[in-house]
Amino acid sequence: MKTYVPNRKRQPEKMLDVVTAWAGLEQIIEDIMERFDIGRDQCIEFGVEFGYSSVVFSNYFKKVTGVDIFIGDEHTDFKGDHYEKTKASLAKYENIELIKSDYRDWIKEDKNLYDFSHVDIVHNYKETYECGFWAAQHSTCTVFHDTESFPEVRRAVIDIAKATGKKVYNYPYHNGLGIIV
Repeated sequence: MKTYVPNRKRQPEKMLDVVTAWAGLEQIIEDIMERFDIGRDQCIEFGVEFGYSSVVFSNYFKKVTGVDIFIGDEHTDFKGDHYEKTKASLAKYENIELIKSDYRDWIKEDKNLYDFSHVDIVHNYKETYECGFWAAQHSTCTVFHDTESFPEVRRAVIDIAKATGKKVYNYPYHNGLGIIV
């Protein structure tokens, strides 16, 4: 993977004040969108957790769809059902729609095309590949969190890029962000 070097970093206007492993990545999203000429209509996110990245994306897209089971996972700890808490903290962001669903159920039904997708689900190869392959086929740009923290995520990102014939980059900071365009 080529290392992604942003031309500039910029803090989005709207931010959510929660503890997150995603902190720092918000500064390169606009750079990615500009560099790869990404549209600004629709973003889909698999793995919302408490909504930090959803709010980041809400700065750049007319609509953000966040799909999550809202209970955590084996790598982030099981947190109990926090859907209502997340929904309440994101209520003022009118362009974010939260969907309580497993990605497997969602991708069976969704035939839409998106400008941008984000995958940050359970950090295993199989699930990351399955969700990420669908996302890469249904969006112009797909980003994957934790390419530095979880070798299985990194391997899945490389394999998805090969399978789709797209370019792949890695931003090695803040737990890593794989970028497929």
